[in-house]
Amino acid sequence: MKIMSKKLKLFLGISYLLILFAFLYFIFLQVEINRLTDFSYYKELQANLDVFIGKNFLINLLIFFIASIVWVILLGFGLPLLMTAGILFGKWIGTLVAVISMSFGALLLYIIANFFFKDLVNKVLEKKFSNYIKLFKKNEFFYFFIFRITGGLGLPFALQNVLPIIFNIKKINYFFATLLGFIPSMFILVSVGSGLNKYIKESDNFSFTNFIANKEIYLPIIIFVVFIFISAIIKKKFFNVKNK
Repeated sequence: MKIMSKKLKLFLGISYLLILFAFLYFIFLQVEINRLTDFSYYKELQANLDVFIGKNFLINLLIFFIASIVWVILLGFGLPLLMTAGILFGKWIGTLVAVISMSFGALLLYIIANFFFKDLVNKVLEKKFSNYIKLFKKNEFFYFFIFRITGGLGLPFALQNVLPIIFNIKKINYFFATLLGFIPSMFILVSVGSGLNKYIKESDNFSFTNFIANKEIYLPIIIFVVFIFISAIIKKKFFNVKNK
């Protein structure tokens, strides 16, 4: 089992790096470096993306869905996916596909990590989060939902997805608590991506003042700040425990 775990860990690490480098290489192939300061260049990219996505909308939606699952399994960051979902599909469809795909990705990562790395995760995290274990035993769905909706106690996204191993959460509770808990914050961040796409589409030139003054931009940011404040209050109420 230990040998298999090391091999899987190596495989996941190499796969993640290969996908990341392949993605960055593809992006750099498409980007004209000498035009990065030219706003009209971004308008051209935006227009081309709209045409490309519109021609095969369902297929592109499916590709993004699968890619998002793989990205989460390979410990990728959540923010790039959310912004991209907003840019490509708008805030409503973007939020729907991002929440569902990332919830599935998180569940699959949880299953994989629980099978291959359970001992390692417990060794590294159990002592640090021992008092939280007592809370989750009371009502694992409720507390994991609160954990998700408040941003996972400020932990990195990948760590949020594997930390529940020490709580031994049931898969069905993990998935639905994640799905519901993701919705508020992901909707806000997807909306920012959608607003950015709309601003580029409707503006003739870039103005930082106009950009910030755009309600499609400042409204999600304000809501996000309020959300962070509310999350801090909720965390203090439900997770105000001192670790050993």
